[in-house]
Amino acid sequence: MANNLTLLELNGLVREVLETTLDEEYWVEAEVASVREVKGHCYLELIQKDERSNTPVAQASAKCWRSTWMLLRPRFERVTGRQLQAGMKLLLQVYANFHEAYGFSWIVTDINPEFTMGDMARRRREIIRRLHEQGIFDMQKELSLPTFAQRIAVVSSEGAAGYGDFCHQIESNSYGLRFSVTLFPAVMQGETVEESVVAALDRIARKSDDYDVVVIIRGGGATSDLTGFDTLRLAENVCNFPLPIITGIGHERDESILDLVAWRSVKTPTAAAAFLIDHLQEVAVFLDEAAERIARHVGRQMQSEKTRLQRLAASLQPIAQLSLKRHSQRLETISLSLSPNAKMMIQHRRQSLDRLFSLLPPLSKIYVQRCEQKVDNLAVRIKASDPQTILKRGYSITTFEGKIVRNAKDLKSGQEIETQLAQGRIKSITK
Repeated sequence: MANNLTLLELNGLVREVLETTLDEEYWVEAEVASVREVKGHCYLELIQKDERSNTPVAQASAKCWRSTWMLLRPRFERVTGRQLQAGMKLLLQVYANFHEAYGFSWIVTDINPEFTMGDMARRRREIIRRLHEQGIFDMQKELSLPTFAQRIAVVSSEGAAGYGDFCHQIESNSYGLRFSVTLFPAVMQGETVEESVVAALDRIARKSDDYDVVVIIRGGGATSDLTGFDTLRLAENVCNFPLPIITGIGHERDESILDLVAWRSVKTPTAAAAFLIDHLQEVAVFLDEAAERIARHVGRQMQSEKTRLQRLAASLQPIAQLSLKRHSQRLETISLSLSPNAKMMIQHRRQSLDRLFSLLPPLSKIYVQRCEQKVDNLAVRIKASDPQTILKRGYSITTFEGKIVRNAKDLKSGQEIETQLAQGRIKSITK
């Protein structure tokens, strides 16, 4: 029976085999799946994906020791203008390394930044091509900045110096213009830039009627960390956004895809603030000049109308005098023709009144006699209705406890009743 090996012995054999069979350095193309620095060393996870399905077909770990990484990193960032991060395509020089305790990894000795630059340029061209094919690349350029662009939605990191510079520039502008600034916080560097900025834009879009313009700014970060702004998803969101978007995320030599598709691209947050201030100031100047032009035009128009009215008044005065004279003459004529007619009418009315006055005495006497006759008739009727008169005719009135008895059924046996006659009273007991 063969002797059993320990894991350490077996791993040692693997190490010897690798060192004897893979004793050279190799240039390899791979995509960065993840990258991290620990104590100056760079640890990479490399991956290769199927070009058609985009599924991983190979994966490996790689390390770049601190002594080497301190030389490679500055050169890579200087040439590419980017930090090494996930999603980048790399051309690395590596050799095989197997450690009994830590397993296998590739040790990086060199990185070709020109290869990454070419791949980044290819990816940018591909994204731009797809945006053109969709017909959305220039959609932001078709929007118009509102005349009074004062309600600003800002996408930025809350604690970023660039956001503070933007707010200070807006609030302390020398023209005294008023703006309303609302921050929608987002991560502006690192691997989550795309997801965070898209989420902020979605929040703004849900209440887009509350804002006039969107400003995406990034200040105080590394100029090399712009990869997050070169993605298809973020570019599509910006292209289709309903409000004009101004970007201020880079510096003089940096231009991301986001800058290309935005409504307007400026280099810094303060430049974005200055642009909005200048726009509103131009509107204010235009309004002031328009007000002056209107005032001058109105003044000239009023003077012209005043002169015209004066001419009209001068020409109307003799016409008015002539018309007044003609109407006066006509009134005199009418007055003369009315005088005899009026006298005759007054005479007729007076004669009618005289006839009425002559008829009043006999009519009033007859009316008084009729009223007196009615009074006499009423007196006779009242006297005939007097109870004493009725008693004298032989009638009587029977009462019980002071109340007149009208029906014998209302009385009970043994009750005392009183009967009043014309002369005297009689008391009796009912049976």
